[in-house]
Amino acid sequence: MQPSEIISLVKLGQTPGNSDLKKFCNGLADGSVSDAQAAAFAMAVCLKGLDIKGRKDLTLSMRDSGEILSWDLDGPVLDKHSTGGLGDCVSLVLAPLLAASGIYVPMISGRGLGHTGGTLDKMEAIPGVSVNIDVNKFKGLVSEVGCAIVSANNDIAPADRRLYGIRDVTSTVDSLDLITASILSKKLAAGLDGLVLDVKCGSGAFMTNLEDAETLANSLVETGNHAGCKTSAIISDMSQPLASAMGNAVEVREAMKVLSGQTKDSKLAEVSVKLATFLAKQHNIGGKHVGKKFEDLIQNGKAIETFGRMIASLGGPIKFTDDWDRYLPEATVILEIPSVKSGYLTAWRGHDLGNTIVALGGGRRVQTDIVDPSVGLDQIRPLGSYLHQGDIIARVHASRTDIAQEVIKSVQDAAIISATKKSPNSLFLKEII
Repeated sequence: MQPSEIISLVKLGQTPGNSDLKKFCNGLADGSVSDAQAAAFAMAVCLKGLDIKGRKDLTLSMRDSGEILSWDLDGPVLDKHSTGGLGDCVSLVLAPLLAASGIYVPMISGRGLGHTGGTLDKMEAIPGVSVNIDVNKFKGLVSEVGCAIVSANNDIAPADRRLYGIRDVTSTVDSLDLITASILSKKLAAGLDGLVLDVKCGSGAFMTNLEDAETLANSLVETGNHAGCKTSAIISDMSQPLASAMGNAVEVREAMKVLSGQTKDSKLAEVSVKLATFLAKQHNIGGKHVGKKFEDLIQNGKAIETFGRMIASLGGPIKFTDDWDRYLPEATVILEIPSVKSGYLTAWRGHDLGNTIVALGGGRRVQTDIVDPSVGLDQIRPLGSYLHQGDIIARVHASRTDIAQEVIKSVQDAAIISATKKSPNSLFLKEII
């Protein structure tokens, strides 16, 4: 079948055979499938879907479009992936935390997608850091440091690399099949022994209700295990930003506060330690007190030391972890956002809040957009807070005052304030093994 015939088949609600999906993915990788055909395929899958076998075939075809890594290390090779949300900079904390414990973490990550931020954009907010490295350097860095957070280059799942950027700007992000194939193709190509998925659920996630989040989690776990990688998932709440900041440099600051032990009681710290503990237990690592051991690795400085070594190895400042504020870019305009009325902050309109980062220039409207690492929101108030009119609900970091003023109005509109207090959701909703 030619690419146009494969697209037509999906458009009619039918699933192409394994060999045709392989051919299409190889075409994505070598450029014989055009951007227009890739976008049409993504839209057809988004609207019509694939059957379960087709979803697995697409995942493995995308994995097989490039090199599949193998490892010869003295410890387990494990990783984590989040399905995306607001203020979710867990990867920056979790990768060095696991590595400090003796686990090897080859973390192949993505950029911002839709209204959610991307780990690679956050990494590149650190001056000098290059996440585009070749396979040999990647393997050497993982072996020497214990972890590396990098981009999927032309050797690793190149079909996903191509389709990922197209989905971001064609409103084809929220597809069970495409999300499953995109996440797992990169992770399976990394040659992992095991993987934990942090599946987000709530107003700031792609899956806004628990039923859809469970469906996605089950798809990811089933497909990952089908491919021979021990896979499990935790469904966690994304009804509000996980960190109190959204953007790139501002989220790196929040991650550094956790790694340095300054905010050990934050939601970001809690999710990071939970995922590390869950993953270790799934692979019988560290004994029954492993959670305490991960907390100790933050408090004794070994986790942040590992992060610093990784950053230096990727071209960043050698002493970044000694004084990160000195190195991270700052926006030229920082303004406070006041509450428009008194009452309890009962909800955030998550997608609207996420889109303010794109409006500021911290995300992409088209593939060629250059991300401004300095912009974003910080000091975001948590749900359940009582506010008097005029109290600060967040700060905006912007490149220009007029843009900041527009975002102030958007953030105020995204905040749901009522006279009655509502208890926030539990942070962890379900585990799937």
